[in-house]
Amino acid sequence: MGIFSFVKDAGKSLFNKEKSQAAPQKDALLAELEALGLEADGMDIAVEGDTVKLSGTAKDQETKEKVILAVGNVEGIAAVQDDVPGDEAVYHDVKKGDTLWAIAKDALGNGNRYMEIFDANKPMLSHPDKIYPGQKLRIPQDTSA
Repeated sequence: MGIFSFVKDAGKSLFNKEKSQAAPQKDALLAELEALGLEADGMDIAVEGDTVKLSGTAKDQETKEKVILAVGNVEGIAAVQDDVPGDEAVYHDVKKGDTLWAIAKDALGNGNRYMEIFDANKPMLSHPDKIYPGQKLRIPQDTSA
């Protein structure tokens, strides 16, 4: 539970460029979750300004963390307030020059474990080389070396 910051001007655009000054509305975020195949059943999503507020209960910890990322890594969203019970999530903010291998080396102690991070961020990531500065990635905590 907490507030997670995102880069408001980075992320997936859910509408055309003329409207990109405003944050996406709840219906657009729900459609994005559905398109990604993420089930937010039991979770309530509200949008206040450029902040998404999540409450209720999640199916499991992984789903909760992926929903936070899916709605936060959208253009126009600056923060996600997580009021859903569960463990503290671990995320990494992608910086210019980052690779999944380098992130895995720093976060998991071994760059060869980069596919664990890639898998933990599916379906938001479609390829291990397609990450961008400002993106937030989920770092799995239930993996072994």
